[in-house]
Amino acid sequence: MKLDKKLFRDGPYSDFFSQGVQVGNILTLAGQLGDGEDGEIPESIKGQMENCYRHIQNVLNEFGASLDNVIDETWFVTDVEDCMDNVGEIFQARERIYGCKPEVSQTLIGTTALVAPNYKIEIKCIAHL
Repeated sequence: MKLDKKLFRDGPYSDFFSQGVQVGNILTLAGQLGDGEDGEIPESIKGQMENCYRHIQNVLNEFGASLDNVIDETWFVTDVEDCMDNVGEIFQARERIYGCKPEVSQTLIGTTALVAPNYKIEIKCIAHL
């Protein structure tokens, strides 16, 4: 059975994968990294997380959605201890980004590396449209 998919391709790897794939009322987002608008990568996990959400919002916008549509998040972090040491500050910033306490399920996964050594976090989401 062939699925009816709506795709959004962007970025340097757009020939290899989509940033977002919609099937019916479910939208899956590729993991988003923490590079800034200027291409710089903040040193702090909080700064990278804020940039991840900016990228997430950009992908959601392509499908007429917002953070209100997000139902699940998976965070991949290279240093769980750093994340947990800064969890108050990180989640406070996350609340500010969402505009409320996020109504999502979330999984935190520690990993040895992301696509480049200076990335500390990658966030993958599922949204309901």
